[in-house]
Amino acid sequence: MFFGLSSVVLALLLFAIIFGSTAAGIRIGRSQRHRSEHLREPFAALQAALLGMVALLLAFGLSMAVGRYESRRAAVVADANAIGTTYLRAQTLAEPARTRSLALLRSYNDTSIALSGERPGSDSAKRTAAEGVRIQRALWGLAAGALDAAPRDSPPRLYVETLNEMIDMQTVRIAALNNRVPTAVLLLELIGAAVALGLLGVYLAIVGRGVLTVVLAAALVTLLLLVTFDLDRPTRGFIQIPSKALTDLRAEMALPPAAG
Repeated sequence: MFFGLSSVVLALLLFAIIFGSTAAGIRIGRSQRHRSEHLREPFAALQAALLGMVALLLAFGLSMAVGRYESRRAAVVADANAIGTTYLRAQTLAEPARTRSLALLRSYNDTSIALSGERPGSDSAKRTAAEGVRIQRALWGLAAGALDAAPRDSPPRLYVETLNEMIDMQTVRIAALNNRVPTAVLLLELIGAAVALGLLGVYLAIVGRGVLTVVLAAALVTLLLLVTFDLDRPTRGFIQIPSKALTDLRAEMALPPAAG
């Protein structure tokens, strides 16, 4: 439910929920200040326990988001390395497979770069992935022909090996892009944080001190939630997966082939 929102809208939504809950808690606490002797201890124990639980949830959610972000970054680098190695070994093939394969690999790298800007699961991302599969099939057909023509030569066999690795890496990369933090975890973090800060606002307003503290805490929790949500939006958030490895490789492909 959060993946389709723009980063600005998401930030405003989180801000409104957290600060709205905090403000409501402060308002309720002030209205019950005359009962502070009876409410102080129960609310103190409740908000302390809830804040501890929410802190664990926030740490858990952030850890999941960071882990997935690092996996996506590593997958981009591994994909670029696999394409680059395949491109180098394609230069050792005999004609006409050599020229055709090199052209297809340039196009394939372009689809990998385009995939970096597509929202995972969207129709455009599916079309880009389908185009990549089409190029993979064409490359595999050329590789099979080169291997049949020279079954004892090393270049075709080495090329087929790296081509297979390149195809596998594209699957790994798409899987990493679609591996999101479960929505239930994000909702639990958001609801838990809103309730905990609301109760903290109630407690501090009842005892008549430290209201500024809960406002600062709300701001910090909102930023933490925004970072967690943003890390899980690899192509739409403020924090995006860099595709520099692929773009650098494409610049190298524009140069004349090193072999042949």
